[in-house]
Amino acid sequence: TSVLCLAAVVLSASFASAGDTRVPNLPPKGFTALFNGKDLTGWKGLVANPPKRAKMTKEELAKAQEAADESMRAHWNIENGVLVFDGKGKSLCTAKDYGDFEMYVDWKIKEKGDSGIYLRGTPQVQIWDTAFNPVGSGGLYNNKENPSKPLKAADKPVGEWNTFYIKMVGERVTIKLNGELVVDNTVLENFWERDKPIYATGQIELQNHGNTLYFRSVYIREIPRRK
Repeated sequence: TSVLCLAAVVLSASFASAGDTRVPNLPPKGFTALFNGKDLTGWKGLVANPPKRAKMTKEELAKAQEAADESMRAHWNIENGVLVFDGKGKSLCTAKDYGDFEMYVDWKIKEKGDSGIYLRGTPQVQIWDTAFNPVGSGGLYNNKENPSKPLKAADKPVGEWNTFYIKMVGERVTIKLNGELVVDNTVLENFWERDKPIYATGQIELQNHGNTLYFRSVYIREIPRRK
């Protein structure tokens, strides 16, 4: 137990610099691993979008979810403790909905890679190849009224692991990429229903964009809301 505690302390400290000494899929103190490094427990396939899901009957949603899960298992696999997407199928979603939270996620792409992280089912924290998009990853790509671009490009070269730290409280999102602040307490707009604020809760999604993708070390800490 003492060895595990020591490892967690070292891991937590190393997140600040996004160093390579971290132990993959071992969450820092206070965080829960969303991916166990072995299988797809805690994840589900993507069914439509939040407004469309809300209109489905319980039976319709269950049937659609069954088909989505089958597709998920066909295109998302685990290789040496890494979530690997084959470039086909749809996004990978948490089985649980989240409100306010902090999370970490490691990601890696290939040349011309394009992906993102959906927060509460809403696009998105952008991921892409800076050779083609030099603005860098981490911006709230679909914002129109609020900033959509990252403050700086902090990506590592294609083929290397990157680390996002994402904090979402209410409508506002703060993001660090490899320890560098790229989004500073910015409102995430509701892409699906522009006339409404972002949903209070929702699933977290690892976005499919037709490329081979790699994710690991996905951790979350829920933040209690003030009453």
